[in-house]
Amino acid sequence: MALSDLGETAMKHLQIFRKLLPALPPLLGVLFIHTALGAAYIVPSASMQPTLKIGDEIIVSAPSYGLSTASLPFGYAFARTTQKRLFEHLPHRGDIAVFRAPANLHETWVKRVIGLPGDRIALMDGRILLNGKILPWRDKGPDQEEDSRGHTYSAERYEETLPDGIHHDIVKLTTHGPLDSVPEFTVPADRLFVMGDNRDNSADSRVSVAEGGVGLLPIWNLQGRAITVLFSWKSIKRILVSI
Repeated sequence: MALSDLGETAMKHLQIFRKLLPALPPLLGVLFIHTALGAAYIVPSASMQPTLKIGDEIIVSAPSYGLSTASLPFGYAFARTTQKRLFEHLPHRGDIAVFRAPANLHETWVKRVIGLPGDRIALMDGRILLNGKILPWRDKGPDQEEDSRGHTYSAERYEETLPDGIHHDIVKLTTHGPLDSVPEFTVPADRLFVMGDNRDNSADSRVSVAEGGVGLLPIWNLQGRAITVLFSWKSIKRILVSI
C-alpha cells in the first residue's frame, strides 16, 4: 500500500473517531447501567425517518439539557411533584431530543427540536415558517418511507436548513396533508416545538396531547439528546451511525 493510501486511511479513521468521541461517555454509562450519564433506547416507529430507522438502538446523552427526575427510571412518578431541572440549558434547534411523552409519561419518544421558547412558528403547505422566514428545502429526489408493519411508500426526500446553518433530511408524501398547515403562534416559556423528520407520519407538536401527540413539549420531559445509533436490530449496516 502506498504512503498516500496509508495517509488517506488514517485520516478516515481519525474522522470516524472524532464523530464517535462525544458518544463514548454515554456509551460507557449504558454498558454498566441506565444512569444519569447515558442511556439507550430502541426506535419503535417511523416518525424520525430518514434519520432514525425502526429498530435503531440509539445512545442518549442524559446531561445534555441538565438533570431532572424525568431521566430517572421511575421519573413519571415525580411529574406532579417537581418540574425543576438542575444545570438547565435549552436544546439547540436541530437537536434530536429524547423525552417522556406528555400523553403517556411511561413512554419515551424522540423528535427533532424546531422551535424554542419565544419563537414564532407557522406551517404553510408543509413548509416551516420560523420567526417569519421559511426554512429552505433542497430536493434530494425520491425516497421510501417504511411503516411499523414493514409496508413501504414512495416519498420525496428534502434537506431542510435551520437559521444557524444546521441541516437535516426529511421525507414528505404530500404538501397538502392534515399536518401541513398551522397558523402562526408563539412558543411559550418552558415549552418546545418538536417535529418528526417523517413529516406526514409523526404525532409531534402539531398534534395535541388530547389527540395522542406531543403538543408543546414541557422542558421538564426532556431525558437527553440522541447522539449516535449504536446498532440496528433490523439492519447490520447501521452500526455506530453518527446523527
